[in-house]
Amino acid sequence: MYTTTRDAILPTTVTGSWPRPRWMSENLSGELFSGKLSDVRFREQFVDGVTTIISDQEMAGLDILTNGDYHQDDTLGGGSWTIYPLERLGGVSSEHPQRSWMTSPAHPPGTILHEVMSGVVYPTVVDAITDGVPLEYDKIWRIAQARSVRPVKFGTASAQSIAMAAPLRTERYAKDKRQLIWDIATVQNAELRKLAEAGCKAIQIEEPLIHMVAATANDKDFLDFLVEAFNHEVAGLDDVEIWIHTCWGNPAMQRIQDAVSYENSLELYLDRLHGDVWTVEWKNNGQQTLKLLEKYRDNLPKKVALGLIDHRTLQVESAQEVAADIRTILESVDPRNVVLSSNCGFGHQGANRLITNYKAASLAQGANIVREELGYPTTPVRSASPQLQIDV
Repeated sequence: MYTTTRDAILPTTVTGSWPRPRWMSENLSGELFSGKLSDVRFREQFVDGVTTIISDQEMAGLDILTNGDYHQDDTLGGGSWTIYPLERLGGVSSEHPQRSWMTSPAHPPGTILHEVMSGVVYPTVVDAITDGVPLEYDKIWRIAQARSVRPVKFGTASAQSIAMAAPLRTERYAKDKRQLIWDIATVQNAELRKLAEAGCKAIQIEEPLIHMVAATANDKDFLDFLVEAFNHEVAGLDDVEIWIHTCWGNPAMQRIQDAVSYENSLELYLDRLHGDVWTVEWKNNGQQTLKLLEKYRDNLPKKVALGLIDHRTLQVESAQEVAADIRTILESVDPRNVVLSSNCGFGHQGANRLITNYKAASLAQGANIVREELGYPTTPVRSASPQLQIDV
């Protein structure tokens, strides 16, 4: 169901994570979010941090905001993206943590992915998965949404990515982790329903494994299962705009695989997954993706959020560069079906806040250039106003 993007022309947003302010040093470390909020230092840092990021994004002119993933701990390479939900599940123990991503010939010593992938330790699955410590997505979202009249999109790692990161210390689950994915999806679904009941109108499920599997093994039976598991995870979210985020990895800004084509997963995402907006990494292979989308030109079943801002480079794209990319996209996709975003998030050892702020501002200014050309209203970008500069 379209909510945040209904009737919007070229709405702008970012994927999710945003660099923390330098003074934000407190972490949850596995504790219940509500319980940790009784710690005055954590409460002040978290609430002030979220207030700051909302202000950053509004000044940059973004139409749809995020909470920056500030509930996730500040861990190596962004490992907390999956650890936050994993360590709170029933059936998971932190007593014998293990490395999930082991070294491989593709990531030998001397490479950043060797250090990042082997340096994060994960709690282990020791029994059947049940709901454990409440994930409290609803409360985390509410704190952010209370600070803006613009919609705040809430994102979480998919059950598929959570399961793949989880080491097994039990025979309850097979090595293919299908049942583990399903059980985590069941818990996630209950938490997402609470989030929807709290009023969140845009929920983003991040990195189902479908595109990565389809681009490498292309195992039809496993892909069919992953489609079913995703739809199970989002079941009942009928009044919510469901976003499906896909990219090719972002541990410490790095791509994790060389095969980066959506060709084998295009129809799965557009036709079979339950959702409303499909986000794709466009900046680095946009022409290839556009060719795939051309056959849907007049009957695109979902909106597509195209990443026009690269999270892997520190060079800030210009508004003119963004506008040129949008014009190219509109040769193949109707503007009513286009959302403008980043390839992935900027936090978790990514770019700093200054770079992130201006990447977001360039996205919004580029969108405004094309909106004006098409005769549509623009969104104010306060960070680009000559009268509002810090050093006038």
